Amino acid sequence: MNAERPPRVLVIDDELTMREFLEMGLGYEGFEVRTAADGAVGLEAARAWAPDLVILDRMLPGLDGLEISRRLRAAGDVGVLMLSARGEVDDRIEGFEAGADDYLSKPFTFKELLARVRAVLRRRGIVLGRVLAVGDLSLDRETREVRRAGRAVELTPREFELLEMFIAHPRQVFSREAILNRIWGYEYAGDANVIEAHVSALREKLGDRERTLIRSIRGVGYSLRG
Repeated sequence: MNAERPPRVLVIDDELTMREFLEMGLGYEGFEVRTAADGAVGLEAARAWAPDLVILDRMLPGLDGLEISRRLRAAGDVGVLMLSARGEVDDRIEGFEAGADDYLSKPFTFKELLARVRAVLRRRGIVLGRVLAVGDLSLDRETREVRRAGRAVELTPREFELLEMFIAHPRQVFSREAILNRIWGYEYAGDANVIEAHVSALREKLGDRERTLIRSIRGVGYSLRG
């Protein structure tokens, strides 16, 4: 991979909601993302664009995910992460035998998908940044250690994911919809006030009582300014 460009991810899925969810989430994480709604278009995009990873739905109309994975594997060396609502052992084995590097059952959370994306890329020699820092705030993705001004900060898993999203994209404004999709998953149907509760707890633990670190953008969402 050219170190001067972000990792390329091609999403092949016939479900529009899933394509939009992955394109938005992975785009926020710094990946270059393209999508295709069927196998034939996806294969052509893979040939023309040379992605580092293909996220592939198993149950596609026409050419199914298993056949697409076989063709991708025969054509060259590309990472393949297969998605499916079929998660039985035999189904996963079929996916691996068709050439998939990993297999993720639906429904899933974005954080699990992102961890698997990073793992597949890492096995292929593409390592994403481990330690993120903005000002006196730092976050280690591997050890899950957070520090501000040298002080260790203990966070819940959700708070850590929220901060990781913010610190990876300083000054970017995240809408509430984007935060819900990224942290709670595209199928989340609970109370949207959960975001405000977690941001409030995060500010308290980071000593951001003046709200100068994580800022509220009226009518839109939140942004980390450092």
